[in-house]
Amino acid sequence: MSDTMTQNDIERVSSVKNLDYLYLMREIEDFLYLEADVLDARDWERWLTFFDDNLRYWMPIRKNLAFANRERDATDDREISWFDNDKDLLERRVRQLLTGIHWAEEPVSRVSHVVTNIRLDSPVQEIREGDVVDVRSHFIVYRNRLETETDILFGRREDKIKRVSGELKITSRRVLLDQHTLTAKNLAFPLF
Repeated sequence: MSDTMTQNDIERVSSVKNLDYLYLMREIEDFLYLEADVLDARDWERWLTFFDDNLRYWMPIRKNLAFANRERDATDDREISWFDNDKDLLERRVRQLLTGIHWAEEPVSRVSHVVTNIRLDSPVQEIREGDVVDVRSHFIVYRNRLETETDILFGRREDKIKRVSGELKITSRRVLLDQHTLTAKNLAFPLF
């Protein structure tokens, strides 16, 4: 018996690693697609379960800058943002929405999310308990309210996803809109 691996052995090991990566990607994709479905169904209490207790949910403001400064086209931690929430604040926002006394969402909006281009920053085969991976995605959000209020928003998300008690949880989300000026009348509804 040889101590060296044959080409078949190498291909089999590589195939297993590739399958593990594909299974993990499918789990992450399903997780993010389900989150979008839960939002579209207005099941905001369930939506909160997608997030870790130590969440940071942040949407900096995009800036119009010269080409030479293009890497700094969003506000940073020391500057203003559209929102910068922890889980407690998200829970309070959801409780307020559920009172039915929320002028910006009465009547409630019809919202549809499309999540795409989901990818890991670094290819890994698994997320063990407590591990955190960086996941990037793009989104389109369509919102309609009343007869004429329509918003279409495009952007990117940078998520940190962690395995907690066997389940995936978002520990951090940075939302980057692909526009400088917000044309929507409000951000009073869970959007991203």
